[in-house]
Amino acid sequence: MSEPILNLGLDALRERISLKWNTYPADVIPAWVAEMDVVPAAPIREALAAMMERGDTGYPTASGYVGAFGDFAARRWGWQIDRDRARLSADVMMGIFVVLLKTTSEGDPVVINDPVYYPFRTFPELGNRPIVWAAMGEDGRLDLAALEAAFAEATARGGRAAYILSNPHNPTGVVHTVAELTAVAGLADRFGVTVISDEVHAPVVYAGSPRFVSYLQVPGLERGFAVHSAAKAFSLAAFKAGVVLGAPGEDVTLTEIMTGPNASLSGVVAHTAAFTYGDAWLDQVLGELDENRRLVQRLLAEQAPSVTTALPEATYLMWLDCRAAGLPRDPAAHFLEVAKVGLNSGPSFGSRGEGFARLNIATSPAILTEIVGRIAASLP
Repeated sequence: MSEPILNLGLDALRERISLKWNTYPADVIPAWVAEMDVVPAAPIREALAAMMERGDTGYPTASGYVGAFGDFAARRWGWQIDRDRARLSADVMMGIFVVLLKTTSEGDPVVINDPVYYPFRTFPELGNRPIVWAAMGEDGRLDLAALEAAFAEATARGGRAAYILSNPHNPTGVVHTVAELTAVAGLADRFGVTVISDEVHAPVVYAGSPRFVSYLQVPGLERGFAVHSAAKAFSLAAFKAGVVLGAPGEDVTLTEIMTGPNASLSGVVAHTAAFTYGDAWLDQVLGELDENRRLVQRLLAEQAPSVTTALPEATYLMWLDCRAAGLPRDPAAHFLEVAKVGLNSGPSFGSRGEGFARLNIATSPAILTEIVGRIAASLP
């Protein structure tokens, strides 16, 4: 049996200088930002070492990255990407932002879900694009009626509206089905909304969940974008790279974004190695994360039954429902102060995040057990 990948202890992790491990005091266990507590796969480390040995520290080219991602998409999802409609980007959010700048103008609304990954709000606002919220359903899935109403509001005054889709969804962990994505595409066509699908968590889908489908795989799709990266699945946030893919009707925009912010060569090297040689490592991590999500759900039921969570279909993030626990609107603030556990603030994901907190489970079972124990002990 292979040595566990998610097996690093707190002493080793506290030596790290990354954001996750340097935001809170030493008595806090951080379980918030989507960094994994792992050592990246050996082929990635070897590729980066070889790059430095060559002194290969210039500007990147796209072909190797796009080719590696295309092969990965074919193996993992049966998706034959259009490699001529793929462009290198600095990372996922910069890829989204550059597409927004080219497909909308200042003052044009951007639709996002509630709750959703908080940079979906802050990046459009940085470009003076107002936000229109579309509530998710109580089941954590897309509410198509709410989305239709948001599209109608966003396009009521003309202009060019966009919708940033989280696929799979962060923070609820659902995997959107072909039927749901087809319905989204139908609404986007009807209202003239540009859909930009953030698919960075696509490789982290659990066995038994709906199959991941890219927005660009919707049958007959002519407009829209998807953005991918190895950053989340292979724990490579430090190595900036991503790829923007467009539907057949987006060639003009794809041409225009070629001169946008670009990836780092180290990112391209690391991500290319991950997509090319990382399948076995990823499969093992997925198995360990599957056990972790079940462990958290079981421990909460035993020790803190007023805090509940659905098993995520994807991502290594769990959306903790603390509304029955007698806590303030932002449970993460309570857990930080009393339990000494650093979680993501639910309200930062939108108004429907009130009473929730987001937990990163990409760590060892021992650390997760300690985290849940601290949460349970802190409850009123």
